[in-house]
Formats: sequence, C-alpha cells, structure tokens
Amino acid sequence: MWAASCLASCCAACACDACRTVVSGISRRSARIAYCGLFALSLIVSWILREVAAPLMEKIPWINTFHKTPDREWFETDAVLRVSLGNFLFFTILSILMVGVKNQKDPRDGLHHGGWMAKVICWCLLVIFMFFLPNEIVNFYESISKFGSGLFLLVQVVLLLDFVHGWNDKWVGYNEQFWYVALLVVSLVCYVATLAFSGLLFHWFTPSGQDCGLNTFFIVMTLILVFVFAIVALHPAIGGSILPASVISLYCMYLCYSGLASEPRDYECNGLHRHSKAVSTGTLTVGLLTTVLSVVYSAVRAGSSTTLLSPPSSPRAGKPLLPLDKADEKEEKESAKPVTYSYSFFHIIFSLASMYSAMLLTGWSTSVGESGKLVDVGWPSVWVRIVTGWATAGLYIWSLVAPVLFPDREF
Repeated sequence: MWAASCLASCCAACACDACRTVVSGISRRSARIAYCGLFALSLIVSWILREVAAPLMEKIPWINTFHKTPDREWFETDAVLRVSLGNFLFFTILSILMVGVKNQKDPRDGLHHGGWMAKVICWCLLVIFMFFLPNEIVNFYESISKFGSGLFLLVQVVLLLDFVHGWNDKWVGYNEQFWYVALLVVSLVCYVATLAFSGLLFHWFTPSGQDCGLNTFFIVMTLILVFVFAIVALHPAIGGSILPASVISLYCMYLCYSGLASEPRDYECNGLHRHSKAVSTGTLTVGLLTTVLSVVYSAVRAGSSTTLLSPPSSPRAGKPLLPLDKADEKEEKESAKPVTYSYSFFHIIFSLASMYSAMLLTGWSTSVGESGKLVDVGWPSVWVRIVTGWATAGLYIWSLVAPVLFPDREF
C-alpha cells in the first residue's frame, strides 16, 4: 500500500513537471498551436469519457434524476456535452476578455499569448465543474449547440469562398500566359474529378434493386448546381472566372458524398457501408483524428482571417514628452505594433467549433442510439451536410450576382 502511494505520488509529480515544461516552452509564435492542442485535447477527453464514463455517471444523483435509468447512450451523450460546455465557456470567456485589443502594448496581449499553466488549470476546473451542473443547463446548451454548429459551418463556407476568389485573383493578377493556362488546367481537373465523383456516388449510394429516390435526388441536385455555377460564372454580365466555379463544384460534390456516407449503416441505399455496424478501434481513432484535424484547421484559419473580421488598427501614438533613448524607442515600437488578427474572433471560432465537435460526437441528437458507436453517422448528420452544400451554392452564386445587382455597394 505504501509502495503504491509512493508510486502514485511520483507519477503525479512527473506529470506536473512535464506539464510545466511544456507550457513554459510555449512562445508567442506558438500560442495559436497551443490553443489548437488544448482544443484537440478536449475532443480526446470527450471521446474517452463517451466510452468509459457512463457507469460512473449513472451513480451521480444530480445527473441520474430519472425514475427509470435511461439507456447507456444517454449518459455517453451527456458526458460529451458537459466537456464541450466547459470548453465553450473557456474560449467564450477568453473572447470577451480580448474584445478591443488593438496592439501588442495592451496588457491583454500578454494574457492571450502567455499564462499557460493558469489557463490549463482553469480549463480543467471548468470541465470538472460542468459535471456538477443540473441536466437542465446541459439540455439548454445542447439546443443552442445546433445553432452554433450551423454558424461554424457557415464560417467554413465563407472561408472557402474567400480562398478560391483570392486564389483566382492572384493568378489572374500575374497577367502571364503560363498562369492563365495553369488556371484552365486546374479548372478542368476539378470538373473531371467532380463528374467522376458523381459517378461513384451513383454506384455506391443507388444500388440496383433498391428504391433510392432520396439519394438520387441529392446527387442530381448537386450536378444541377455544378452546371449552374459554370453558366452564371461565364455569363457576360457577370464576367466571372471558371476556377472558383470548378473548386466550389468539387467541394459541393464532396459535401454530397459526406452526407450520403453518414447515412445509417442499416440503410439499404448506403452501399458504401452496407450492414457494417461493427467498428474497430482503429477505425474510430482514424475517424476522430480526421474530425480533430478538420475542426482545428477551420478554427485556426477562420480565427486568423482578416477578411471575416479584420483586426482593429492601432491608433497613432503621440510624441513622448521626454525623448527616449534608442533601446527604449525600439521597445516602444515593438510593443505598439498592431495585432495581426482579432484575438476575440479567434476564440469565438473555437467556441463555435466546440459546439460543432459535440454535435459530431453525439450524432446531432439527444441520443447516440441511431449512430451507435460511430462518429458523425445518422440522418441529422446527413441533412446537415446536404444543407451545408446548398448553402455553399447559394453563397457562391450570391457572391457573383451581388456586385451586378448592387453596383454601388462594396462586396
């Protein structure tokens, strides 16, 4: 017993020393990577608790307040939501604290980039505290998470549109034949890939002998949108480019595939995963890792984007009453540099991403029962993907026609 206590104490001390070493090595440049790591850790914790915490949560009186104990899936979903709520509050509080940071001279700039040991401790305490909240608060958070997840998906779409338009403008701006040819080649590759992808979707998700009218509608609707993109972009009144149209077409076809692949495993029209209810640990790990990477990338890119919310420009500094020596003057200039991105918006994106990841792990519903142990499987996931594809199409077409309809406004 004494030996076990000593061993536990040594392990705890080593873990604390390791954490202290890691957080002390986080520099200003690596702060955003550290936030990504903390966010990824929250997803890993959510997944682990989803797998192991249900028996313990069944015994907690303020969580299991039911006359008849719910299914195990209810407690798995509740564990994910509570971790997500703690993560959401952590980044929301940071976002509120960072409102109005204009330059690096602001003391809150140091808070954003430093104090990592305190941040990790606060994050842990928030997550633990969430397991003491009543079910009504968690249920309310689950309801608003569906809207927050929609906002996060909308941000992803806006980022993609910004990226493809910027890509096109950059290549056209070179005003050289080589870049025009490259633009045409990439566009053709995207269109060939889109049409080939649609053929695979018909093969996988409309098997012969089955009534798969819904899947056929999804695929055909996406193909119609692909042709509409090309027609609108090449219309003389629009004067658009074929590159953004081809990239958005490929992305919409991918969203269609993602939605169809999320159909329940026992659905007869899901030929890609027909009747595959059993899932290996390796498959679950790969699925979670893909989710972590996609959410983290979107959060970082959105939080760093100056298009969605440009960082506030730093005010002009007045002349000092007393002249500064060169060292002080250099330090003053360094500290007065404007921030390169909006800290507040950066954290807001992680807050929305926390909601989105919770919906992925719980199947966008109050029960994981329909999707079982699978990540992001079920009819809610299908419709979220399909509607996101339609929203992408609508926003892209609007980005083309809006300057023509409202020539006096800046878009």
